[in-house]
Amino acid sequence: MAIEEPSYSVVIREAPFEVREVHAYVVAQTFVEGTFESAGNEGFRRLFSYISGANRSSSKVTMTAPVEQEGASARIAMTAPVEQQATGSTWRIAFVLPAGYTLQDAPQPTDGKVQLAQVPARRVAVVRYSGTWGKSRYDEQLASLRAFLEAHHLAAAGEPVFDRYDPPFMPWFLRRNEIQIPLQAAAAPGGH
Repeated sequence: MAIEEPSYSVVIREAPFEVREVHAYVVAQTFVEGTFESAGNEGFRRLFSYISGANRSSSKVTMTAPVEQEGASARIAMTAPVEQQATGSTWRIAFVLPAGYTLQDAPQPTDGKVQLAQVPARRVAVVRYSGTWGKSRYDEQLASLRAFLEAHHLAAAGEPVFDRYDPPFMPWFLRRNEIQIPLQAAAAPGGH
């Protein structure tokens, strides 16, 4: 599937792990109370509604790139991944918007529970895996990513983010999933 993703460069690759320099991007996000699975489902529905036209310009989503514009209604290309992150007892669910959008020109949501946000450029450690979107699989992979950080003397600078790259109809064994953890900036050589 030709779906746009945020751009990044790889600093370290030791499959299934990577350390990446991720460029800044814009997301549509919502915050949902609930379990890992229920929050992801509810947040996905809210955000899918936004990219399906529940915004002030009534922009519609095309499920493939490129971004198209016709008449007075722009189309927003579907991008990957869908992000999910715990913030206390609440989950942040986010859709990455196509690279051409800024906070100023992205379609403004009509649902007060959906907001736009700029995700700054950052360094992250990532584990990539296939399979189900369940909490037990997530916990298992998160433990392996934390072991990778420890083995490489990398310090986390934030909470883990769960990335789903495929639509729900993708067979579970073909799904691309990732967990990323933001990293603290490396100390300058000779610094204290």
